[in-house]
Parts: sequence; structure tokens; C-alpha cells
Amino acid sequence: MEIRIEWSELSEKQLKDIFDYYSLEVSSRIARKIINRIIDRVSILKSNPLAGPKEELLSGYPEDFRYLVESNYKIIYWQIENLITIASVFDCRQNPQKIVPATKKGILLKNSW
Repeated sequence: MEIRIEWSELSEKQLKDIFDYYSLEVSSRIARKIINRIIDRVSILKSNPLAGPKEELLSGYPEDFRYLVESNYKIIYWQIENLITIASVFDCRQNPQKIVPATKKGILLKNSW
């Protein structure tokens, strides 16, 4: 059974925001490099879906949230059977307690599809 990866509406928006910020503040070349590194990190989940440790801040949710880290970003995801959903791309330079409302928003947006 092949693993599929989908990005929630929130995580896609966060990637766009990251790209826009670095394009304006640094350069579009650096922005593309950062986004590509995040996407490349996620690709390891196709061969190893349990690669990331469990996200303890989200342990109260029914989804079994895990995360990967790429540079300053925590990529939060969960798996149901052969589908991995990227819930959020969280900037680790923020207060960690912000993970909960951001990810909850990502769950609500995904579930409304």
C-alpha cells in the first residue's frame, strides 16, 4: 500500500507565508531553498511514516500527531492508514504553546473539505 501525503489548507498557507516573507526580506532564491528543504524533509515520510517523534503538546487530540524538524520549522503531521496529512508548518522561534491553536485550526480546515 503506497503512502500518500497531503498538505492541509493551513500548511499550504504557512508555506506561502514563509516563501513570501523570505522573498521580501532576503531573496526569492533563498525562499525557494527553504520551501524545497521543508518539502524534501516531508518526502521521507513515504518510506518511513513514523520517522518523527510524537508531538506531546498535541497529545490530547485523537490524531496521533508527530513532527519533523527542518531548520526553524516543525512540520506537524498525522497518519490514517496510507494517508499522511501535514497539519501545520510551525516556526519554532514562536512560543510553543501556539502550536495547539494553529494545529487545531489546520484540523478544522481539513475536516471541512
